[in-house]
Amino acid sequence: MRPLIVIGNWKLNGSLARNQDWVKAVAHGMESGIPSGRKFAVCPPFPYLQQCAQLIKEHSLAFLNLGAQDASAHSSGAYTGEVSASMLTELGCTYVIVGHSERRLLHHEIDEVGAAKALQVLDHGMTPVICVGETADERNSGRAEAIVCGQVAKQVNVLQDRLADCLIAYEPVWAIGTGKVASAQVAQDMHRAIRLRLAEFDEDVASHVGILYGGSVKPDNAIELFAMPDIDGGLVGGASLNPQEFLAICQA
Repeated sequence: MRPLIVIGNWKLNGSLARNQDWVKAVAHGMESGIPSGRKFAVCPPFPYLQQCAQLIKEHSLAFLNLGAQDASAHSSGAYTGEVSASMLTELGCTYVIVGHSERRLLHHEIDEVGAAKALQVLDHGMTPVICVGETADERNSGRAEAIVCGQVAKQVNVLQDRLADCLIAYEPVWAIGTGKVASAQVAQDMHRAIRLRLAEFDEDVASHVGILYGGSVKPDNAIELFAMPDIDGGLVGGASLNPQEFLAICQA
């Protein structure tokens, strides 16, 4: 049985004061208990990782894992501005997002770069969250499934059976930060297509890989999304900045 996983991605948001208030609110909100069979994580910007790690420890939030929003494809060297997987491990990270559509668009990252980053993350004992998804034009032209499964196939080519230790996040680009959301059935159909594509490579890998949905996940749609058989949780953007909304999604 795959666990339900909810990961908050703060993107370029946060401050020392806001982060402290967020962790306190989540600690208070979870006093009533943690739903069983679920995992939770939050991915703040790099400068706040150490602070958030300390706050999580101070508030005894053993259920809340720390994640990073990216990692370098390189282990060390002359790569100004990069952050290596080994550095993230030292800070206590458990998850690392790679291949997010914003990285693809703004930094021209291709699938193979995301796969190289995933390998670095795996080699340092963390779980990569590999993002895939189609644009509005690709969906409207009827190519959504081919595009997404093609992205998955490129990960298979590099990662092979190590994909069993990864998470895949299906994030339709047209739904990220737009307020639009794929219906639960549309999301399920794509998640199922991803799992079937993985099964062509290895049925055991396909059955073990968690596939998260991302794209304007909110408390009012999380219950229906998470009820789908191939949706194993959510990669939550804007709603994760509000601790009450994040809690509601975690408990959906």
